[in-house]
Amino acid sequence: MKIKDNINPNHYQKGNIEVIDFILDQNFNYLEGNIIKYISRYKDKNGVEDLKKAQWYLNCLIKTYKKRNVSDYHYENGEKYEN
Repeated sequence: MKIKDNINPNHYQKGNIEVIDFILDQNFNYLEGNIIKYISRYKDKNGVEDLKKAQWYLNCLIKTYKKRNVSDYHYENGEKYEN
């Protein structure tokens, strides 16, 4: 009988890289890490509930980003685009 791993369950170990390894490699902050976590597991765990959690963290990240007075514009090939 296989023992259930509540610390590092299978839905975080899919693919070629574990979710935590990707989050750490990319140096994501708390909000970004939770977005990645919930997006990566929604198909195998809680479905729409996890997508809503990811959305909640994404909305927090957007608010935080805007509060820091970061421009709502980005540049590609010398052209200015509104986010």
